[in-house]
Amino acid sequence: MINSLLGDRYKLGEMIGTGGMADVYIAEDTRLARQVAVKVLRSDLARDPSFVARFRKEALAAAALNHPGIVAVYDSGEEPAPYIVMELISGHTLRELIHKGERVPLKRTLEIGEGILAALEYSHQSGIVHRDIKPANIMITDNGDVKVMDFGIARALADLGATLTSTWNVVGTAQYLSPEQALGEVADLRSDIYSTGCLLYEMLTGKPPFTGETPVSIAYQHVSGVLTLPSSIVPELPTGIDTLLTVALAKNPDDRYQSAGLMLDDLYKIKTGEVVTTKIAKQPVSRRKVLVGAISAIVALGVVVGGVFLARPDVATSNLPQLPNVVGLTQAEAQALLGDYVVTITRAHDGRIPKDRVASQVPLATTRAQKGSGVVLTISDGPGDSVVPIDLVGMSLMDARSALTAVGLVISSTEAVPSEEPQGTVLKVTPEPGSTITAGSGVVLQIASGEVTVPSLIGTDALQAKTILVQEGFLVREVEGYDANQPIGVVIRQAPDGGTTQTIGKSVTITINKAP
Repeated sequence: MINSLLGDRYKLGEMIGTGGMADVYIAEDTRLARQVAVKVLRSDLARDPSFVARFRKEALAAAALNHPGIVAVYDSGEEPAPYIVMELISGHTLRELIHKGERVPLKRTLEIGEGILAALEYSHQSGIVHRDIKPANIMITDNGDVKVMDFGIARALADLGATLTSTWNVVGTAQYLSPEQALGEVADLRSDIYSTGCLLYEMLTGKPPFTGETPVSIAYQHVSGVLTLPSSIVPELPTGIDTLLTVALAKNPDDRYQSAGLMLDDLYKIKTGEVVTTKIAKQPVSRRKVLVGAISAIVALGVVVGGVFLARPDVATSNLPQLPNVVGLTQAEAQALLGDYVVTITRAHDGRIPKDRVASQVPLATTRAQKGSGVVLTISDGPGDSVVPIDLVGMSLMDARSALTAVGLVISSTEAVPSEEPQGTVLKVTPEPGSTITAGSGVVLQIASGEVTVPSLIGTDALQAKTILVQEGFLVREVEGYDANQPIGVVIRQAPDGGTTQTIGKSVTITINKAP
């Protein structure tokens, strides 16, 4: 790939990193005469539509974020291979710092934690959950600043009811995986908080909060293991650290910090010597929950008897065959291609995949797996039904959005009307609360009008921009324009500008970049 020209603009130089999905190169932007970093999807994965979709989703998610603590995304393209153009950072990853096997000083740990949480607070407020916070995704610049990168499995908060993977397909990294991710459940912003807690714990104590010989055993610990207090490992730590990390690492998401900002507040208190007053929930895990959690974690990670993680350790992974991609095929077609493996069938509702076709596979396509090992296929039962929550009226628009996405529904449109209720309060719901409708369907909300902040949409994909505006309670007016310096299909202008105020229910005009 070195010296290749991507998009007739980016000339690749030396490779500076590689990961499970992509390789990263230094590149020269020949149009603007600057150095950038270019992430190129691995050629073996570029043939898999699910990986291309995930890669494209990363570009869209990251491009929507503009924060000094987040690595900026400048451009993306798919010829001759899918790629993302990013800000080039001079520095090192947090993984390089942690893997020295030394504890990070308290002051520096708190500084790094501040940087991560500030970036997450912004991304969460922008509607984006990272879902893979780990040391390799945290850059420390030469100036000591913190930058979060790699939104490769990020997902919009407004789209939590749908996943690129599916019921049994877990994304994330085992040592920093939240319990709900290990169980194959939906990851929301509180999953990022849990993963951040894992990072801080490891920096302060010199080891992760939960360890094991395999990804499965680590997942089991996240689901059911008892947390060792940091102060029992490092007695000189301030008392507030135990509270901070116990809350951040709570098994139940409801018992954690409910926003990155709240965790950041307690981190500031520790830094300034104030008392941390956040209460720790005391909810012991039952023996049944431990058992169910362990089984679910094992299945979610794609491990069945004889499965890939249980393969004989003496078998060289590089010599193992790659699993074919069977997503979208009928069960019979998939089993024919997987004739050398032990196939386990599960079924689940999935609004993206037609009924009776494979919605997901574990391990993922292109994974190297020993013949005779296990593969779990989830067959789609179609979208299924969802019930419109009965308590939407009186909620804020944000809370209503969260309640709908939790049951697999979305806001299709909003209607703002004058009201004495606080702005953004839900006044009426169509279809009526309690109605049973198809999962993935849209719900119309009548909301109290008022002045709210217009989101900044410049550089955002057109579809994503329209979705954000509808979710925020605005009408959308779309026009076309052209800017040779911007990718096709993104917002290049908007009116009113992002950050200004506008009455809920009024129009926001976005100009979409279209080729002349």
